[in-house]
Amino acid sequence: MTNLVTLLAASAAAHGDRVAVRHDDSTLTYAELDDASARVAALLRDRGVLPGDRVAMTMPNLPLFPVVYYGILRAGGVVVPMNPLLKAREVAFTLRDCGARIALVFPLFADEVTKAAAETGTACLVTEPEAFDALLRGHDPLLDTVDRTEDDTALILYTSGTTGTPKGAELSHRNLATNTLTTSETLLQVGPDDVLFGGLPLFHAFGQTCALNTAVAAGATLTLLPRFDPQRALEIMARDGVTVFLGVPTMYAALLHAELPDGFDTARLRLAVSGGSALPVEVLHGFERRFGAPVLEGYGLSETSPVAAFNHPDRPRKAGSIGLPIRGVEMRLVAEDGAGVAPGGIGEIAIRGENIMTGYWNRPDATAEAVRDGWFHSGDLARVDEDGFYFIVDRKKDMIIRGGYNVYPREVEEVLYEHPAVAEAAVVGMPHPLHGEEIAAVVTLRPGAKATAEEIIAHAKERVAAYKYPRVVTIADELPKGPTGKILKREIVVSGP
Repeated sequence: MTNLVTLLAASAAAHGDRVAVRHDDSTLTYAELDDASARVAALLRDRGVLPGDRVAMTMPNLPLFPVVYYGILRAGGVVVPMNPLLKAREVAFTLRDCGARIALVFPLFADEVTKAAAETGTACLVTEPEAFDALLRGHDPLLDTVDRTEDDTALILYTSGTTGTPKGAELSHRNLATNTLTTSETLLQVGPDDVLFGGLPLFHAFGQTCALNTAVAAGATLTLLPRFDPQRALEIMARDGVTVFLGVPTMYAALLHAELPDGFDTARLRLAVSGGSALPVEVLHGFERRFGAPVLEGYGLSETSPVAAFNHPDRPRKAGSIGLPIRGVEMRLVAEDGAGVAPGGIGEIAIRGENIMTGYWNRPDATAEAVRDGWFHSGDLARVDEDGFYFIVDRKKDMIIRGGYNVYPREVEEVLYEHPAVAEAAVVGMPHPLHGEEIAAVVTLRPGAKATAEEIIAHAKERVAAYKYPRVVTIADELPKGPTGKILKREIVVSGP
């Protein structure tokens, strides 16, 4: 496979009349998606896009996203998806850093992108639906897909930049194709009759590989939700007969506490997949009881295309575990000095295989730091049991050191989620003159539930060692979240009582 877009071409040939993507009453069959993307490719060629050129796109979860995404690939371009919520300053950084030849933007987000494009001298095309449709109709479809080698870059995903300015992870056609096929064939086991829930942002690695590309590879249907809302999600699941739900932990928590629509039927839901961050065990079990489908946890990063480990559907699973390395991938735990870590010990996850990025765009220093001797160092701390199952302990940088003792927020958060009033929880460190750091927690409560900070502290104190329980608990209306719904601990600010 020399170009990722051949996944679409194959499904269009085999399943042309099947619905590829749906948003409420708007649908595209595989034949229509293939044709529209070929017209985008022709448009880009007319705009001077050459093989290897970077093309930025800012699109919501609408059928237009895959049209533009596969059109860029068909033209031989490199897709640079951008978060629609970015401001002009952030967009300008991305456009300048990757050297984008052109940016395509949905009208709703045009103000910030056009400002940035003017600042960086980047061509910009606003995809106003009627005008853009007319523009595409004026171009004959580019029938021949531009050949790329398997190692050519297909996608640049910019990381969140928690440790500085964002870095662009370069993923090759081989990276994405192999990760997609492994996900489709061995993890989700998707077929043409499946309907995948498309509530994960498609500009993110999780949504792209596990939802969009996996659905397309199998000839399945992807039903889209542009902005996650638990009630709308339940309505879509019922209306479209969703068979595979994909989400992050905050989505599962929201669905667990949402009111089910009248006559809601989960009969077709056969599988749920969680990733992005650790899923509290209480939430996992609660979802399975309510919806009658197993939840399989996986693990990955933008730099790993993204899937690296998974609880495989045809093997025993372990709640709270990210599972086993997937096909074509190896994992191990390493200590600070690079030595291996024995089962039961805690170390940093290192990964190698066909899913590892080719590097960070124009950042050889960062690439050399992250990828050593072929192993990508994730920054995530984990332990592995005697069966080879990995259990995330925490992000290396999130670990709290209180009075010389290591405290892993994930462990404390699991205890907080066991409190009957707690809906969401985040544990962070705060400066302390004596202990160095103190344990603090910010929680939200379930609808209609009541609890005081003191009650929550007492709950944790009974269940973890004295140096682990939070001395400060703040009850908030909501927790800050990123585009995928992942809780952003770096935006949580706590202070002493």
